[in-house]
Amino acid sequence: MERRLRFQLESTFFGLTTTNAPQVRINLFNIIHQIIFHGKGGYDFNTIYNMPLWLRGYTYNEMKKFYDGEKKASENATKGHNGSKTLVDSSGKVNTPDFVAASKAYKGKKSTK
Repeated sequence: MERRLRFQLESTFFGLTTTNAPQVRINLFNIIHQIIFHGKGGYDFNTIYNMPLWLRGYTYNEMKKFYDGEKKASENATKGHNGSKTLVDSSGKVNTPDFVAASKAYKGKKSTK
């Protein structure tokens, strides 16, 4: 039984079908948004949309590497020196036992002034 295609788009020769086209479009606009947002005003929509695919992918991957590295450095900085714990966690709640211990240690220090 021969099956006739209603639309040219149904052909999977190019890899784009009516079932995956919406997701491909969402991914495209997600990448465009990420480049524009994290580009901090350096890019506009038309520039990114009309950018060659290889250049858009390269730009996106370089920005992702940069911001992932920045995030990792920030996380390492919030851990404190020598692996010490922070007194306030990422949600803003005070770690009470550590806070009490730190305040006792601080009260025990004499002022050198």
